[in-house]
Amino acid sequence: MNINEATRKRIRELCIERKITPNALSYICGISQSTIKSILNGESKSPKVETVKKICDGLEITIANFFDTETFNSLEQEII
Repeated sequence: MNINEATRKRIRELCIERKITPNALSYICGISQSTIKSILNGESKSPKVETVKKICDGLEITIANFFDTETFNSLEQEII
């Protein structure tokens, strides 16, 4: 799994936890539905940190909380 897949997984987890749809997430976070859709469908190759921050703000969690999961903690370091 790479960081983009982990980000998609985390967004889906948060939607399930809060019992909201991706469309509701876009409304809550002030992000277009097409942006949320492109992230969740893997069309967005690298979601911007600003977008993740907006999601965190809309869900009232810290960005640290977003990334502090086993999925992110177990990612191998990517060397470019």
